[in-house]
Amino acid sequence: MPGPLDGIRILEFTEIIAGPFGGMLLSDMGADIIKIEPPWGEPWRFSQPFIPNESRTYISLNRGKRSLPVDLTKPKGLEIIYKLISDIDVVIINARPDVPYNLGIDYETLSAKSPRLIYCENTAFGRKGPDSSRPGYDIVIQAMSGLMASEGKIQDGVAQQIQSTAIADYATGITIAWSVCAALYHRERTGQGQKIEASLLGTALAVQGGRFLQVAVVDDEPRAEFLESLAQLRADGAPYEEVQDRYRQQSAWRRGNVYYRSYQAKDGIVTVGCLSDRLRKRMADVLGLHDIRFEPDYDPTSEESIAFAEQLVKKAEAVFIKKTVAEWLTLLDGAGVPAGPLRFVEEMVTDEQVIANDLVVELDHSLVGSVKMVGPIFSMSETPLEAKMASPALGEHSQEILEQLGYSSQEVEKLRDDGVIS
Repeated sequence: MPGPLDGIRILEFTEIIAGPFGGMLLSDMGADIIKIEPPWGEPWRFSQPFIPNESRTYISLNRGKRSLPVDLTKPKGLEIIYKLISDIDVVIINARPDVPYNLGIDYETLSAKSPRLIYCENTAFGRKGPDSSRPGYDIVIQAMSGLMASEGKIQDGVAQQIQSTAIADYATGITIAWSVCAALYHRERTGQGQKIEASLLGTALAVQGGRFLQVAVVDDEPRAEFLESLAQLRADGAPYEEVQDRYRQQSAWRRGNVYYRSYQAKDGIVTVGCLSDRLRKRMADVLGLHDIRFEPDYDPTSEESIAFAEQLVKKAEAVFIKKTVAEWLTLLDGAGVPAGPLRFVEEMVTDEQVIANDLVVELDHSLVGSVKMVGPIFSMSETPLEAKMASPALGEHSQEILEQLGYSSQEVEKLRDDGVIS
């Protein structure tokens, strides 16, 4: 059965993570995606390559696409794009706001040639405001959005990024795919194309919604006091550790966290996550611990309570170290306590749970052979998703795409010789 976006054609002007990831998600839904790269290839091909023009990062983000490297600074290159656009449903581009205009692939230009076009533009900071023209990558957005400071990691006196994943980039890729699907639905009902504007900054703030939220009656006064003291600390040149300590004082930093954390067991790490008193009581019972905070009318925010909790943590640590991870999981699962072992992502490729839910796919790459990767991240009963093919080698589909546009073999070869395509 065809996917939900079968028949939709997408033109990608994307690089690095957010745009390519968004496009790949749409490809899994059945969209036909042509990825436009510069003749030498997009930058992510050269991030720790293991053969020329191929890297793990590029392969992991560009599944299901066809590659057409075009020099958009050459008139003949732009002519190819204008020929393509009449049969394109969606354009995805991630760049500084000025780049599409400089290259002649901005929304106004392309929608004039194809009025039903859906044009999704992702920028670092959004198209308005004092930072709109600045370049920015995930690490910069982590710093400027509060993600990095909220993480609380310090090394050599400075804040450290979230290193496990480029969270703003990947979350924005999901935003791109989500918004394109919504726009396609709107077009189906009305016939109207439109422009979508996404940003790394907007996504980074959205995933911090609870911290961003300001309830006037509760937050206005303490937040104003914090911001005033923060400005003073910076003016005084205070070291970052001191600034972070001040942040922890006002942000309800969790001391004595017993029920939502990881513990060292006899042979590994076990993690528990109890977000209700009912679950916390179950965990305490499994560990044989008495928690006075379950008593009626007890103030969990008092200094007495916090001091008690810090001692309770030490008791829990002493209990967990006595059994293996498997033994603890048997006990915790039996009590209905959410828990799991700590693993590295490399272990998950052969994980029974992952395989059972079709979350790993194996594809054949034209240059490197077999690749295993994360498959479609959800399933649909009537319009199934499919990882159709591995990421393309640079220019792998140039001949095919251009001949479909009506170029002869001789014309394609001339474009190559002139450096218009590769």
